[in-house]
Amino acid sequence: MTTSRPRSLRSALVGAAAVLVLALGTAPAVAGTPGAVVTGSDPIDYVALGDSYSAGPLVPAQRLDPLGCLRSTNNYPAFLAGYFGVRSYVDVTCSGAQTADLDKRRQTTIVPGPSPAPQLEVLNAETDLVTLGIGGNDRKLFGSMIEVCEAVAELDPKGAPCRRHFTNRKGVDTKLRDATKIQANVGRVLRAVARRAPAAEVYVVGYPRLLPQRGTCKAVEFAGGDYRWGNRIEQRLNRSLRRAAVKNGATYLNLYPASRGHDACAGSEAWINGSTLKPLRAANFHPFLRGMRGAAQEIYRQLTGGGTAPGHAVAQPPIGSTLRSEATPPGIATESWRTWLAEQSRGAR
Repeated sequence: MTTSRPRSLRSALVGAAAVLVLALGTAPAVAGTPGAVVTGSDPIDYVALGDSYSAGPLVPAQRLDPLGCLRSTNNYPAFLAGYFGVRSYVDVTCSGAQTADLDKRRQTTIVPGPSPAPQLEVLNAETDLVTLGIGGNDRKLFGSMIEVCEAVAELDPKGAPCRRHFTNRKGVDTKLRDATKIQANVGRVLRAVARRAPAAEVYVVGYPRLLPQRGTCKAVEFAGGDYRWGNRIEQRLNRSLRRAAVKNGATYLNLYPASRGHDACAGSEAWINGSTLKPLRAANFHPFLRGMRGAAQEIYRQLTGGGTAPGHAVAQPPIGSTLRSEATPPGIATESWRTWLAEQSRGAR
């Protein structure tokens, strides 16, 4: 997927990290200011693609380009751009995105408004670095699971009524089946990325841990037996992402181990919100600001071969982006998000 260059992107990333640390020194960070600009022979042109786990719905501050994507200025791509001090940074992540929204069609956004163009249109021969976080919305995988699991929990609080709901008459677990099939969709997108950005190194970002390894909690309104099943679905999806990356010349970035102890039941240590939508902090079952920062730090570690993200670096806004000083208006965002989740639960089998 890469073409010959004077240095590998990995070397450029490590070099960029060193330059940024030297440039920042011990000066205090100012929220919203860009990181240091990389100098030298290999400046980095970075493009971020993906869905809500990359976009950061309701994490302040929300961008207006377009508002319907519920894209935060403090998502993990913004932190990565700041950590590396990239030459250019384009973030077209969009909440609700499916793989088809990357290369085949204009996306219908959660909040009604302008439909963004297919995300891959921003790629070109100059693109060096691509992160891609996608798959959870294909086949309504996460949306319908969350909606149904919460709706049926009271029917069998200690059992697994959600798993039964998604098991068809032939005994097939349709969620596990769909999570497996998503591999083909992601593989198609990766091949399209390679055609549009032949010199780019592409990293597929897995989903962080949503549910605890053991136990239950009030923050997640699932029946007891559906926690373990929900973990299986997410692990199967991440396996599909890893396999798609390996088969198509990309690199898989696994967030699952690093997010252990930071699931939705982890209280003050949680990277992921639980069942209650929090308009000024995070959508339900989506990352908080600390989750975005944690994901960025782990991605940085993997990209630099074990490096520690610079403590004073801040999220970097894309050039020309339009921002809000506060989070998306709760009334609009909350209702639109609930409507979208409800739509995901229809026709789930």
